[in-house]
Amino acid sequence: MAAFEPVLHSVSYAGVWPGQARLALEDFLRKAAELGFRAVMLMARRPHLSVLDYGREECLRLRERMESLGLRCAVLAGYNDFSAGAGRPEAALPEIQIAHIEALCRRAADLGAGVVRVFTAYEHPAFPQHRLVELLREAADRAARYEVILGVQNHHDCASHYLALRDLLDAVDHPNCKACFDAWTPALQGDNLEAAARIMAPYTVHTTAADYQLRPRFRYQPALVNFEPLVPATLAVPMGEGFINYRAFFQALYEGGYRGPVAYEMCSPLRGGGSIGNLDRCARAFLAYMSEFNRILH
Repeated sequence: MAAFEPVLHSVSYAGVWPGQARLALEDFLRKAAELGFRAVMLMARRPHLSVLDYGREECLRLRERMESLGLRCAVLAGYNDFSAGAGRPEAALPEIQIAHIEALCRRAADLGAGVVRVFTAYEHPAFPQHRLVELLREAADRAARYEVILGVQNHHDCASHYLALRDLLDAVDHPNCKACFDAWTPALQGDNLEAAARIMAPYTVHTTAADYQLRPRFRYQPALVNFEPLVPATLAVPMGEGFINYRAFFQALYEGGYRGPVAYEMCSPLRGGGSIGNLDRCARAFLAYMSEFNRILH
C-alpha cells in the first residue's frame, strides 16, 4: 500500500481565479476518475458542495455516485474565518461559524470523509488569538459527535507558522482537532521544511500540495532612475518544477509517522493558463510525481 494517497482537490476545477475553467461537481468527479485519481477533496462552498444545496439525502446520493466512479471523499474543505465580524461584537459570527463547521461535519460523515479542513483567522485588532483555542475546542466537540476530525490548515494569518500551529493544537488539546499541514507556508516563510515536517507529522491528518516559482517584483522610482524591490509574486507550476522541496518535506513527514492523503490543488494562476488541457496536464504530473515518490519510499 502506498504511503501517501494522491487526492485531487475540486477547487482545481472550480473557476476560482480569472481564466480558470469551471466544472460542475458531477463533471469534476468524472474528470478525477478519468485522470486516474481514487480520492478527492471537495470544496465545501459553491459552485461545488455548499451546505445550502447538499443535505443528507443529496450527500448520500453523491457518495453512491463517487463509489460508482471508483472514488472516495478523503476530505471536505471548509472555508471559515473565525475573526470575521470581530469588529461587530453584537453579531453572532463565531456561533454562526461553529454551526457551519458542525454542518460540514454532518455532511462529511454522510460522504464517508473522516476530515473537515478548517482555517483559523485573519489578523484583526479586535480578535485576540487566544480566542481560537475556545472556538476550535467547541468546534472539535461538535465534530466528535460525527466521528470527524477537524484539520486546521496553516493558511490564514493566525498560527500560520508551524510552531504557532503546534502551540495552538497543544492548547486546544482535543483528539478531534489536528493539522492539515502544508509545505508551501513554511517554504514561503523561509523555514526549514524538514524540521517543520518532523515536528508537525504527529499532528497531521492531511496535507495539500501546490508548487510555485517566485517572480521578482519592483516599483520604479523616477527620481532615482532605479527600481525599489518588492515582495516577490508566486506563480503556480507543476509539481517538481517550483522552489518548494517536496521530496524533503514528504520524506520528513513519512519519517515522522505520517501515512495518508496528499491533495493537489490548483487555486491560483497557473503557468500555462487555466484551460482544461493545462489543468489536466498538471494533475497528471502530480500523479506521476507521487507515484515515483511512493515507489522510492518502498
